[in-house]
Amino acid sequence: MSAGDKLDARRVVVELELQNAVKRYEGMAICYSVTKTGNGQMNEAAIKIANLAKDDRDYILTAVSPLKRHRERKQVRLYAGYQSTGVGRLFVGDITGATITQPPDIWLCLRAKTGYFSRAGIVAVSGGATETLSNLAKRVAGDLGLQLNFQADDKKIANYAFTGGAGLQVDKLGQAGRVNAYVDDNTLIVKPEGRPLSGKLRRLSEAGGMIGIPELTEQGVKVKMLHDTETALGGALEITSKLNPAANGRYVIYKLTYTGESRGTPFYIDAEARPEGRTWNL
Repeated sequence: MSAGDKLDARRVVVELELQNAVKRYEGMAICYSVTKTGNGQMNEAAIKIANLAKDDRDYILTAVSPLKRHRERKQVRLYAGYQSTGVGRLFVGDITGATITQPPDIWLCLRAKTGYFSRAGIVAVSGGATETLSNLAKRVAGDLGLQLNFQADDKKIANYAFTGGAGLQVDKLGQAGRVNAYVDDNTLIVKPEGRPLSGKLRRLSEAGGMIGIPELTEQGVKVKMLHDTETALGGALEITSKLNPAANGRYVIYKLTYTGESRGTPFYIDAEARPEGRTWNL
């Protein structure tokens, strides 16, 4: 059964850090909106969960309260998919705020950003006369507590220096190496501009997951699709449209917006992408 089959039950899973353990929630009413961009900006998520146990709800509200002198770093992880295909990770990030709604159905409403706490530290880096781009990328990933996916052509960078917020190093790295550098969940990705991530390709057509008609933009294309676990930020997008053949071709995804509900209608992805092979000032 394919992911687009209406009979294929959807799955939405949320994991929350509670005290010293991670608790997993599935089968509950969950709504989410996630925005990811292929640059130095932090990915953002808004996640709502209905009718959590009161102890769990109260713990999160207290741990991330802005009135608390020493706010605790608490992460939220979001996964979504279908019964037939399993779930894929959509978002990992630090909870930046939490509120609740009025009864009878009490929703815990979370706001989160990727690497929110690790980016706040101030770092001073000097790369010496020359240093390889891959070594600089390893250092940035280490400062941010991230894994590294390095797919760029390695090169020597002369007189690299940086002082400022740890998170701003991502943009600095991209500028210094003239590469596309960004954070996707718990991974720093460094790849060539205009080229997609290796092994990441989503094919779209009216008969294969595409919703509506792809829209041409100044930078490339914008298209809506059914939720899937294949589409990746920085990955390739191949469009075949009978209604708008001008949009046909291969692109590199630079922005993804996930919108979904475990029990409602929305369960789709909006993708914005640039033509493969072109370089842009990201």
